[in-house]
Amino acid sequence: MSRVGKKPIALPAGVKLQIGSELLVEGPKGKLVVPIPQGISIENKNGAIEVSRAADKHAAAHGLTRALAANAITGVATGWTRELDIVGIGYRCDVKGNLATFTLGYSHSIEFLLPKGVEMTVDKQTHIVLKSHDRQLLGQVAANMRALRPPDPYKNKGVRYTGEVLRKKVGKSGAGGKGK
Repeated sequence: MSRVGKKPIALPAGVKLQIGSELLVEGPKGKLVVPIPQGISIENKNGAIEVSRAADKHAAAHGLTRALAANAITGVATGWTRELDIVGIGYRCDVKGNLATFTLGYSHSIEFLLPKGVEMTVDKQTHIVLKSHDRQLLGQVAANMRALRPPDPYKNKGVRYTGEVLRKKVGKSGAGGKGK
């Protein structure tokens, strides 16, 4: 039984839907398309979207389709935000248009091309704010930026999500293993 799939999705003002073989969601922030798998049906009942399934074998697709539709509706209405922090001496980021330049302790700087639909702002050269109407694309861009220099477990330097809790490991001890 899908508890997620049974929840109705409230439709905000300014969001338009077209239900066919796929769900087309259009709002002030942009347009998104949500695929509708076999055995799943979507209905617009007086300002709320309801997702239903034909049989129990479609239970997994039921919850997934409802979650994707809810993310699309929220994205085109208000948008999504993801924040990253750059930690380390000399580590920084600059953005010009849709090209972000990272200095992360390598012998060269890294240029990162932002895809269409993702906006980036940088505060104090170490705090990155990404905004988009597409949640999947936003999460993938944030993960790709984090992968440029993942947080080091010994020094905690690198690119991390804001609020991410890291476990710091203890380094080598000075007199380890050799008898005195």
